[in-house]
Amino acid sequence: MGLRIHFVVDPHGWCCMGLIVFVWLYNIVIIPKIVLFPHYEEGHIPGILIIIFYGISIFCLVALVRASLTDPGRLPENPKIPHAERELWELCNKCNLMRPKRSHHCSRCGHCVRRMDHHCPWINNCVGEDNHWLFLQLCFYTELLTCYALMFSFCHYYYFLPLKKRNLDLFVVRHELAIMRLAAFMGITMLVGITGLFYTQLIGIITDTTSIEKMSNCCEEISRPRKPWQQTFSEVFGTRWKILWFIPFRQRQPLRVPYHFANHV
Repeated sequence: MGLRIHFVVDPHGWCCMGLIVFVWLYNIVIIPKIVLFPHYEEGHIPGILIIIFYGISIFCLVALVRASLTDPGRLPENPKIPHAERELWELCNKCNLMRPKRSHHCSRCGHCVRRMDHHCPWINNCVGEDNHWLFLQLCFYTELLTCYALMFSFCHYYYFLPLKKRNLDLFVVRHELAIMRLAAFMGITMLVGITGLFYTQLIGIITDTTSIEKMSNCCEEISRPRKPWQQTFSEVFGTRWKILWFIPFRQRQPLRVPYHFANHV
C-alpha cells in the first residue's frame, strides 16, 4: 500500500517536533564525541557498539519522520461504502460525512481518522490506523536509544578507564561535565515520559482499545470476545511476521478485519 504524505499545519506541533529533533541531534553528536569515539580510539570499547548506537538512531529518526508525514487514515469526502458493511458505518456529527465505526473526528486536523488513537503534538500528526505502527516503533526506539545513551554516560564516569588523550582546546572537552549533565537530564526526562506512553500504548493494543475509547468509557457496556495479543498486534503492524514489527522502512499492508465495534466513539 502506497503511503500518502500528510502534512499538518500547526505551529504548536512544529515546536514540539522541533524539540524532539533537537534532543535527538544533541545526543547523536555529544555522546559519540565525548564518550564513544574517545573510548574506541583508546581500545576501551569495540566498534560494534558505535554501529549499534547509530543504527538505533537511524531507526528512531526514520520512525519519527514517517509517523509525522504518513497519512494516519484520513477519510475521503465521498467514501465508497461496501454494501455489506453499510450497517458498520455512521455519520459524523461534526463534518457530516460517513465514516466507519471506531473512527473519530480530530478537531485539530479538521477531519475524521480511521481508528484514531489520539492526536500527538510530538509528531504533529494524528495516530490512526495507518501510522499507529510507526508511532509504536518511535516509542520503542526512542526508549532504546535513551537507555543506550544513559548507559554509556554512566559507564563513562564510573566504569570505563580514564581517557589519556584529551584535547582540552575543544569546547566539548572543556565543558564536558555541564554538557553531559544536560544530556543526562534530557535523557531521564525523555525516558520517564516515553515509558509511560509506551506502556499505555501496549496495553491499548493488547485490550484492542484506543486511547479515545478509554477516555469516553465506551467499552464498559460492550461484551465482545478478547482477541489474542498476536492478532491485535498483527492488525496494527499489518503483518503476522513478528520480525517485521521492528522495521520502519517497509510499507504496511493492512489485514482486512471488519469493523465490529458497535458503539459510537
